[in-house]
Amino acid sequence: MVTTLSAGVPFYAKADSADLLPDMGTTAGGTLTIDQELQMGDFYVRQLRGSAPLINDPLLNEYINQLGQRLVAHAYSVRFPFHFFIVNNDELNAFAFFGGNVVLHSAIFRYTDNESQLASVLAHEISHVTQRHLARAMEDQKRKSPLTWVGVLGSILLTMASPQAGMAGLTGTLAGTQQGMISFTRSNEEEADRIGLQVLQRSGFDPEAMPNFLQKLADQSRYSSKPPEMLLTHPLPDSRLSDARNRANQMPRIVLQSSQDFLFAKVRILGMYGTEDHPLTDDYLKQLSQGNVREQNAAQYGKAMLFYKAKSNTQARNILEQMLSKDPGNIWYLDLLTDIDIDQKRAPQAIARLEKANAATSKDAVLQLNLANAYIEGGQFAKASRLLYRYTYAHQDDPNGWDLLTQAVAEQGLRAQELAARAESMALVGRLDQSISMLSNASALSKLGSLDQARYDARIDQLRQLQKRFQQYQKG
Repeated sequence: MVTTLSAGVPFYAKADSADLLPDMGTTAGGTLTIDQELQMGDFYVRQLRGSAPLINDPLLNEYINQLGQRLVAHAYSVRFPFHFFIVNNDELNAFAFFGGNVVLHSAIFRYTDNESQLASVLAHEISHVTQRHLARAMEDQKRKSPLTWVGVLGSILLTMASPQAGMAGLTGTLAGTQQGMISFTRSNEEEADRIGLQVLQRSGFDPEAMPNFLQKLADQSRYSSKPPEMLLTHPLPDSRLSDARNRANQMPRIVLQSSQDFLFAKVRILGMYGTEDHPLTDDYLKQLSQGNVREQNAAQYGKAMLFYKAKSNTQARNILEQMLSKDPGNIWYLDLLTDIDIDQKRAPQAIARLEKANAATSKDAVLQLNLANAYIEGGQFAKASRLLYRYTYAHQDDPNGWDLLTQAVAEQGLRAQELAARAESMALVGRLDQSISMLSNASALSKLGSLDQARYDARIDQLRQLQKRFQQYQKG
């Protein structure tokens, strides 16, 4: 049976039902409209891409977004399209900000024992967004101190630029010397737990996973000189833990094995992005190899990854080819085997394998990007650019697509197209001035009155309008 990432749910899922629990306090409409939150979210996502160590790994991005969208589909009061990101950070934390954006630190994978625990973290953060906690905090602070409200925007930007601080900078600005703001934040946490538990259960995950994960945080805080960063940004008084435990106990227990994709994702995080202090270890792989079939597959995948990282490509290839023979089309195996082929200057072999998997016509982003990369490495630049133009049209916010397209058209000497592709990469990281300058140069290189010139000029107008909208946040 072919193993792929499970089919995604609609990108923007909105339930018709009202929240099962009453909203706390104001709806935040007095400070921010939905459109304003979306604009602010767009602004800060660009800053995040430009300043934080985001993991732009197509496999991991696809997994975390499909898991997140599964939860969003079972949330109520969804007003935004959700986006999920992973920051390469060994400090345990997660946070949500304007416009349906949720960020996980990579350490979350190391600390979660199973997929339900990971889903519980996402459900909690999704609930912060659906309840508009950040907008409410801004409204409350604006009413108390308008000048401090301006500082909130700057603190969010600081948070994005320095993810090691998590939401600490933002929390500090909001709280200031106001004791009331601290209790307001704790109330938000309890509400996010309660609603998150409902989302978790409706999505088919084990509700016990949330209090179990919170207990792990509490235990680590109790026996460590330095509490987890997550507890600095997400207060965990005893009442919060007991409330989550009591509520989960009242729900039907769901016995659920972690998906194959979760196990692959966890092994990949540890293997590709682990630190010297927390690498992918032989002991962990041995533990997995003694588990169920999914865990055994993850152990083999991990072994192949360690061989690849050690430049022992022949051993890695032997493992992966054997696994692919049992599970043809598995994108986790195909992706790693493509990397090995490229390392060994065997791009034609990678192209043949990916074309056999129908990567060019697949809707799967991982397969398309792998094939485009293999085309470039194999010198088939025209094929790569045709594929990447389709890809970037469908995935305009993916830096991977624009980076590969830049390479493909540059190799063909298409300077205007190269500048235009670079401009999109600059826009994604918030460098709008540079993006406009590159597009202006691309327009100047194009035939007067041509369709390309008209397209570049229209894009310049769009970016200038975006600049105007973003000015207020840059001042903040």
